Formats: sequence, structure tokens, C-alpha cells
Amino acid sequence: MPVYLQAGLWGLVAGGMLVVGAAIAWLLRVPRLVVATVMAFGSGVLFSALAFDLVDEAERSGGLTATLIGLAGGAAVYVAANAVLNRRGAARRKSSGEEQSSEQDQAGSGTAIAVGALLDGIPESVVLGLSLLGGHGVGVPVLAAIAISNLPEGLSSSAGMKANGRSARYVFGVWVSIAVASGLAGLLGCLLLDGAADATISVITAVAAGAILTMVADTMIPEAYARTHLLTGLVVTLGFITAFALTRS
Repeated sequence: MPVYLQAGLWGLVAGGMLVVGAAIAWLLRVPRLVVATVMAFGSGVLFSALAFDLVDEAERSGGLTATLIGLAGGAAVYVAANAVLNRRGAARRKSSGEEQSSEQDQAGSGTAIAVGALLDGIPESVVLGLSLLGGHGVGVPVLAAIAISNLPEGLSSSAGMKANGRSARYVFGVWVSIAVASGLAGLLGCLLLDGAADATISVITAVAAGAILTMVADTMIPEAYARTHLLTGLVVTLGFITAFALTRS
């Protein structure tokens, strides 16, 4: 199978965890504390993947300066896009309760939440696709980190959507669309950058990593802390340890 198709497939698999989380939230009443705990764990896993896989690889292949510029640029772009979406009703899109905006609260919030979820997921799929360009197969720690973090994201956001009266058609339409978009992002990232200079891939990887890091800090950690409080740091650290051990096994 061509590498770009592998990238698309793995992006679809990782994005599919959002749909799995949505299905769990729609069919079962999962305690918010459990959702927050899994989200904190997923945050720790992503932190580890960023530190020991994405950023490290970007620095080794493209140099420190390019990596730092990419990280800052990715963070800045994410913050700017997130600020626009937040003003349109997507501020608490990962909340599992009624804190999410409904259409009654703010017209157009459903679209903003959907676009916000897409904004959160695309950088992850791009770096997943780029991890295949080295010819060593998919980066297992990165794939695990994205999949583990996507499950509570889909679960929590979908629970909030359901609590605000959004239909099953809307909920599953959002997550299936994002799963497909994740696959396409992985495929295109791999296809368009195949043969690109190491410095180019390094900068793009760093940009995506900066966006992911900012997303975790801005959306995942606050929602996790809202329920787990003093346990948040411990659970995040356990997620970090798990992913770190995976990279060294």
C-alpha cells in the first residue's frame, strides 16, 4: 500500500476514536469525573508524544531555530483561530455538561463547535501522516497519543452536545466528518510533503506540535481540572509516564 494511503488510513483510525467516544456518550451516561480523568490522562500522553517524538524529531532534522519558530507560529495561529471561534460559541466545546453553548444561547454555536473540533483534530492528523515519511512505519507513540486523547474528547464534547439538545444526526455528523477529514489531512500531509526537504518537514511538524500543545493547554486541561481538581496533575503525569514508557519499550 502506498505510504500516503497508509497515512490516510491511520488518520482515519485515530479520528475514528472521536466517533467511538461519541457513541459511548450517546448510549451511556458516563460520570463527568471519569470523562475528566481520561481527558487528563490523554493530555499527559500528548505531552509525552510532543516532547519525545514530534519536537525532538523536528529539532534533529531541521535545527533548533526552525523548530522554535514553528512551535511559536503554530501556537499563535491556533490561539487566533480559537479566539474567533470562542466568540461564536465554541469556548466550552469539550465540556460534557450544559456549559456548552446551545443554539438558543447563541445562534451559530453548533457550526462554531464543529469547526472548533476540526481545528483541534487536523494538526494531529498532519503529524501522524508526516511520521510515515521516514519509511519506518507509523509512529506508534504518536498514534497512541492521538487515539487516547481523541476518545475522551469525543465522549466529553458529545455528552455536552446531547445535554444541550443537539440531535444524534448533528453529533455523529460532526464526528464522522472530522474522522474523514483527519484521514484526508494525514493523506494530503504525506502526499504533498513526500520528498520535501528535511527543514520544510521540520517546520511543519513544529507548527502542528505548537498547535497541539496550545490546544491541550487551552481546552483539555481546563476541562479536566474542572472535575478532577487536585488529582489533575497526578493523572496527567501518569499519562506522560505511560507514553514515555511506550517510546522506550
